[in-house]
Amino acid sequence: MKPVWIVDDDQSIRFVLEKALLREQLPTRSFASAAEVLRALSAPNEPGPQILVSDIRMPGESGLELLDKVKARHPSLPVIIMTAFSDLDSAVSAFQGGAFEYLPKPFDLSKAVELIRRALEESLREEVADTARTDAPEMMGQAPAMQDVFRAIGRLSQSHVTVLVTGESGTGKELVARALHKHSQRSAGPFVAINTAAIPKELLESELFGHERGAFTGAQGQRRGRFEQADGGTLFLDEIGDMPFELQTRLLRVLSDGSFYRVGGHSSVKSNVRVIAATHQDLEERVKLGLFREDLFHRLNVIRLRLPALRERREDIATLTRHFLQVSAHQLGVEVKRISEAALAVLEGFPFPGNVRQLENVCHWLTVMAPSQLIEPKDLPPEVLAALGASPATPPPSVPAAWSPAVPPGAPQAAVTGDAGHAALPTGMSEPHPGAPVAPVNTWEIDLEHEALELLQADCSDVWDVLTRRFESRLIQAALHTTKGRRVDAANRLGIGRNTITRKIQELGLDRQAELVDPA
Repeated sequence: MKPVWIVDDDQSIRFVLEKALLREQLPTRSFASAAEVLRALSAPNEPGPQILVSDIRMPGESGLELLDKVKARHPSLPVIIMTAFSDLDSAVSAFQGGAFEYLPKPFDLSKAVELIRRALEESLREEVADTARTDAPEMMGQAPAMQDVFRAIGRLSQSHVTVLVTGESGTGKELVARALHKHSQRSAGPFVAINTAAIPKELLESELFGHERGAFTGAQGQRRGRFEQADGGTLFLDEIGDMPFELQTRLLRVLSDGSFYRVGGHSSVKSNVRVIAATHQDLEERVKLGLFREDLFHRLNVIRLRLPALRERREDIATLTRHFLQVSAHQLGVEVKRISEAALAVLEGFPFPGNVRQLENVCHWLTVMAPSQLIEPKDLPPEVLAALGASPATPPPSVPAAWSPAVPPGAPQAAVTGDAGHAALPTGMSEPHPGAPVAPVNTWEIDLEHEALELLQADCSDVWDVLTRRFESRLIQAALHTTKGRRVDAANRLGIGRNTITRKIQELGLDRQAELVDPA
């Protein structure tokens, strides 16, 4: 493992961190300025750091300027920014520059080491992923069900046979169709896709088969349909189960002899096309209901390829998540965000009714909305957390029984939603002050859920901030009441640092209350 680089013009800070990391058997290398770091990075045969821990305010270039230059050379290197000036601008600038985390001084040494250890683990995990990662394939998946799909695509690569791809919406049916085309002997020809459910039935016939000039109002010239456009290649008919019944007869004729008439035309048109159809519907059931022609069903159902739902291939969620985070970051021109194992465990327990498409949307949301470079469970979209928290008695697969989206893994069942560094209140407590009446178990959680639902239904745009501030205020007030206003004791009781409780008291306006001003 490469060393941890420490950059600070304060020799005592460097010394303390070096000794602490040495006790953890972590190699270090120290620098007094950003210029020294940049020279070391430019040195030939220099292995570079595993992570970089840098102060913000130093003689010469600042830590933020160093962050920009380091990220330009090593975009995946975790950088932890330290500063004694805990202001909003510094924190925002650090995260916008791609910092792994922001560490205000003075810091608790054990927590600083824990943060560095977490960054190291993330860095090593990313290195393994980078080593294994090649150019992203068109489809990916290690689950047995997906391996069966890949084998089927391989077997069909030399065939011209019609294929029916089935599976729920969002499973990637068009990707399969494109892969079948790409690896076939028709790969040099066009690939044309059409969603038969997205086009009004009055226009679908013209879209598929084209029309002659004057065939209908607005037909000012001849138009080639999708079958002609796909000549020599592949035509992908998505959502074939929704095709109007009257058009199914015309499609059957094309599949039978490869010829058709344009709308308003009198001359037969030949087209050499391989048809791949897809649907999320049960075509056998639609045949029984008289909504789909049985002879067309059998014509399409030569080879059926079923795509598994994402919940059937949970082992692929981690790989897909990291891939989509990379894709989203590239599209938006931002730093690629990392995701913690705890957050992945939550995603692996989510049912994903929208399948891979929904996971892709979640990753895009996280790229935009997650507050830091490392995605934690609390950063996941509300619909994911709400779905998993809706039935706490039956936790989803792959998620420990004690886990709920707002509670860190391993925390007791009585843990409550709040800042990650805060301790838990007993479950039966409806008010945080001692002596308050004891409510039935979980009553406060139900009340919290109702409050959240009311705010969400009212289109409140800062529900998280509103409820978090109220929760933190009550929690800190309860601790200070218990310790008679002694902040250090209250911080110890809550399991947070002295600086954290002081900062929270200021942010929440609690220092303006007379009973809380005693700093002792």
